Amino acid sequence: MSSPVSRPAADAAHAAPGRRTVLVASDLDRTLVYSAAALGLTVPDAEAPRLLCVEVYRSMPLSYLTETAAALLTELVDRSVFVPTTTRTREQYGRIRLPGPLPRYAICANGGHLMVDGESDPGWHARVRRALDADCAPLAQVRARMVEAADPGWLLKERVAEDLFAYLVVDREKLPDSWVRELADWAGPRGWTVSLQGRKLYAVPRPLTKSAAVAEVARRTGAEHVLAAGDSLLDADLLLAADTGWRPGHGELADLGWNAPHITALPERGVAAGERVLREFLTHTGQD
Repeated sequence: MSSPVSRPAADAAHAAPGRRTVLVASDLDRTLVYSAAALGLTVPDAEAPRLLCVEVYRSMPLSYLTETAAALLTELVDRSVFVPTTTRTREQYGRIRLPGPLPRYAICANGGHLMVDGESDPGWHARVRRALDADCAPLAQVRARMVEAADPGWLLKERVAEDLFAYLVVDREKLPDSWVRELADWAGPRGWTVSLQGRKLYAVPRPLTKSAAVAEVARRTGAEHVLAAGDSLLDADLLLAADTGWRPGHGELADLGWNAPHITALPERGVAAGERVLREFLTHTGQD
């Protein structure tokens, strides 16, 4: 599979006469792309799907999708307004090299940055900042609470992302469920959401949402229908705002049994769920 081309895909390519414009907003990690630990392969090694590495970190392969998924994604990008929609920072997103043309739009930092042709839109970012300043406790206060209350026995790292939200890298086996609930109970009245995804425990301001950024892309592109997929609590607002959506059989939403009338809970888990999500996207663009 060839590397992404440097030029962005033009919006006009998705608006042929007589065809409705469909916007596809998809979470990346554990929805479309998977680390080795998250692949969830259950077949014998000799029957495992061929994998394409789409992320390298510190000279080591980090994230994958199947070659079948890569082909489906290339087709999807050609037939829709495909918008990677991630909690990753801009730097972390920049390591991802998906097949097909570089998407014109991408959403990073859970909606804090709307990327257009690879650059953050300053007007959008300023708008997000105003909302956070008006409605939420300061990041420094929330970060201090997380770090001071954490137990060194399970805390591995603590980070601030894009000066927008904070997260801890934890040992999941040692992290008490009660600690997560207590942090969520404390953060909620202060305008923050808590989400546990794999080894990362996020505290994110409630106005910082993927759905708001996707709505802005839909406005700019004239999209008439929005499809979405995601696996975590931070994807719930994105899924609820979409016309049609899917969640994999793994992840935070699956563990909670979360659903909505227009959301399909897929049985597939791991990298097989990534393939299924892409097939559903293609079917619902009317092109498969």
